[in-house]
Amino acid sequence: MIVARQLSILGFATVQAANGREALAAVAASGPFEVALVDWNMPIMDGLEFVREIRKNRALDEMAIMMVTTESEQSQVLAALEAGASEYLMKPFSPESIEEKLAILGIAT
Repeated sequence: MIVARQLSILGFATVQAANGREALAAVAASGPFEVALVDWNMPIMDGLEFVREIRKNRALDEMAIMMVTTESEQSQVLAALEAGASEYLMKPFSPESIEEKLAILGIAT
């Protein structure tokens, strides 16, 4: 909810999901989105599984995915990027950090 609020302040419309499966359903129903911000630690389907599922669908290649999580081990960062995450943002973070990462992805705020 905190990230959604920060994105709303930046002028983005958001769709929230409680877990990776709900997020996949949201992408199928309303996507592709410009960017998906996902937490590694979600119930039912975690963020890494979500990234892998999205990247299986060639029609979603242009959708950026930012992993936003407390997971900070180098091996986890590499696993997310190798699975197809576009960026990685570690919690805690500032609103400016989200803006910087979106700018790196070429997403205007």
